[in-house]
Amino acid sequence: MSPSVGVVIPTRGDRPHLLRAAVAAVLGQGHPGGVEVVVVVDGGASADMVEEQLSGVQMDPAGALSGVRGRVHVIANRLSPGLPGARNTGIAALDTSLVAFCDDDDMWLPGKLAAQLVALAADPAAEFVGCAIEVEYGSRRAVRLAGTTRVTRQHLTRSRMAMVHSSTFLFRRGSLWPDESAPAGQNEDWDLALRAAGRHPIVYVDRPLVRVRWGGSAYATRWADRIAGLEWMLARHPYLTADPRGAARIYGQLAFHNAALGCRREAWRWAFRALGARLGEPRAPIALAVALGVVPAHRVMGLLHTRGHGI
Repeated sequence: MSPSVGVVIPTRGDRPHLLRAAVAAVLGQGHPGGVEVVVVVDGGASADMVEEQLSGVQMDPAGALSGVRGRVHVIANRLSPGLPGARNTGIAALDTSLVAFCDDDDMWLPGKLAAQLVALAADPAAEFVGCAIEVEYGSRRAVRLAGTTRVTRQHLTRSRMAMVHSSTFLFRRGSLWPDESAPAGQNEDWDLALRAAGRHPIVYVDRPLVRVRWGGSAYATRWADRIAGLEWMLARHPYLTADPRGAARIYGQLAFHNAALGCRREAWRWAFRALGARLGEPRAPIALAVALGVVPAHRVMGLLHTRGHGI
């Protein structure tokens, strides 16, 4: 018997065309057991407004939006404002055996759910499965593979592994919950993946089965929030600095974010810490160039995004 699957899609209701595409792609997975979708509205529009945005899908007598192979419920975030609270609201509203996430501007590609269910069934001890992504930025697309079928905590310590993306997450309900203490929701997905991998290696389907759209995220240039999120991760997971490459990457990111925020002294301090951890850390000179006004931060981010990478 196919396991029941619930999908949590947080939204602010400010990009209805992308939300409709995300919901349609989830419902179009063809899962024999069907899928239950919970769209959680976190600020911005009301639940009624978002339900209206999805009015192309007919209402059933029970008051839930019906799809070809699933049902869609629209509810308001009942917990902490922000992404972790919205996701936890969605998880709490589901009674399925498995839970998946999808951001409202991302899209599952055909076969995503089937491939992950096969991989999860092949490892009975596994609780968590991800897959590779296709990053879309403007007119460009770049595939990000992990190069492994098992992602460990060591992998996620050495590298943030952007391809271990929240819109690919599928896990056993009740095993893990996003941490609502994450500042402005920053890095709660990395934190969740680290905790999952610490329990058992994350099963990974190394094929691009989710299209992740960059460029429209509310988090993209909130530099102070990004700094707070990294400092939260360092306090929560002290072992992140044990690997010199991983430590240098985080320090280099902190240098860059401070430079983008105009905090030159902090940018220089973190840049030198990055170089102290690993002399060849590339983010350090980039951060110094931003701090000195040689290149603007948004220009750096744009160039990296066209290649499917972040800072």
